[in-house]
Amino acid sequence: MNAEERRSIILVFNPRSAAFIRVVGRNCGMIAGRMIDRTTRHRKAKKSYTLSPESLAFLEATRKRRRAASISAILEEILQAARREFERASLERAVAGYYGSLSDGEARESAAWGDFAMREFPNEVA
Repeated sequence: MNAEERRSIILVFNPRSAAFIRVVGRNCGMIAGRMIDRTTRHRKAKKSYTLSPESLAFLEATRKRRRAASISAILEEILQAARREFERASLERAVAGYYGSLSDGEARESAAWGDFAMREFPNEVA
């Protein structure tokens, strides 16, 4: 990957597959890789943790409210939500860093492409 391509990496979230697709290059035509949800592909490991009575009460109340099969299922949901939030924030920082690194001319060109895309694909706005 050359310097121009490194500056032209775009991550696109595909909500249907819950995956990020990394598109490389100025014309954004090459799919370079994809991240998938690894938690559904591996067996779960049994672990033991010590929690406060307040945390246990919260987990049990949440399990009842959501009618979940187990507290483990609730913990899995909480941890997955925290992981997704961490990854979202990390992605936002990366995008901000990318756009912050653009020269004025590159920023104008990127904005022009964004305007073009909004005009050509008005129903595709997320």
